[in-house]
Amino acid sequence: MATLGTILAMAIASPLAMLAARNTTPHPLVRRATILVLVATRSVNSLIWALILVAVLGPGLAAGILAIALRSIGFVGKLLSEAVEETDPRPIEAIAATGARRLQVMWFGFLPRLAPAVGGVALFRWDINVREATILGLVGAGGIGLPLDACVQSLAWSRVATILLAILALVLAGETASARIRKRLA
Repeated sequence: MATLGTILAMAIASPLAMLAARNTTPHPLVRRATILVLVATRSVNSLIWALILVAVLGPGLAAGILAIALRSIGFVGKLLSEAVEETDPRPIEAIAATGARRLQVMWFGFLPRLAPAVGGVALFRWDINVREATILGLVGAGGIGLPLDACVQSLAWSRVATILLAILALVLAGETASARIRKRLA
């Protein structure tokens, strides 16, 4: 759930980040509208998104994945738009001076310089989403929280302890993997 939600958020937030950054937006009104979308998605907690989506889509993984993605879009979009704005303009201006089209300037000017930021933001958000995914099952949005809630309701405390240990192991494994990947990106 966390992985798919993060991938979906990255796919949606990346183009929104380019529209929200001052140096890549086609028009100031587009920038304002995009920032409004990023703020709106970031303002609503993933648990609230999950409650809304469970009511609309019914209980299950789809509601959880979308809740994680919607919450992550604003976070990822804001961080990536700031990374775009902090990009050194000289190499981009040099590419544009060769007569490159706007898409070529984006592809060859911005993307290579943003790759470490994109990787870091994706890993950081995935790490957060792993933790959030455990809670979303408590409201019917799938994930490991669903069996946890069932075990708590049936007072199966040994199973609750096993699930909590599994969650702890998952979070620790995610933290270890994230640290290793960040080290390779640096």
